[in-house]
Amino acid sequence: MPKGSCLCGAVRFEVAGELKAPDACHCVACRKTTGHFLVSTDVPRDRLTVHGAEQVGWYQSSEHIRRGFCSVCGSTLFWDPTHRDWTSIALGAFEAPTGTHIEMHIFVDEKGDYYDIADGLPQKAR
Repeated sequence: MPKGSCLCGAVRFEVAGELKAPDACHCVACRKTTGHFLVSTDVPRDRLTVHGAEQVGWYQSSEHIRRGFCSVCGSTLFWDPTHRDWTSIALGAFEAPTGTHIEMHIFVDEKGDYYDIADGLPQKAR
């Protein structure tokens, strides 16, 4: 069962079943909330268990999107589209092994100018 936590351990989570291949999002919002770009995997909410949920702070970044972080240590954890039945979880918060690998890059038209994407994976402008 894949599991993970924030840096300080106040928020822990586990996922029932295997993880879907993640994508790497290079949009401005993901870069600003993480300090670089966000690699995350989408998990149906009914397969996600969060321990310490009272320590998750939520930032409503748009009408339908909220971003979850640990209110104690500030770790980026969740990207949550409230109009969908899944939550995206930051891959960096998982314990190894995750059993998955980045599938594609998205929002590459907004990527930072300080790095290149040269891994040969598919890239989507938006």
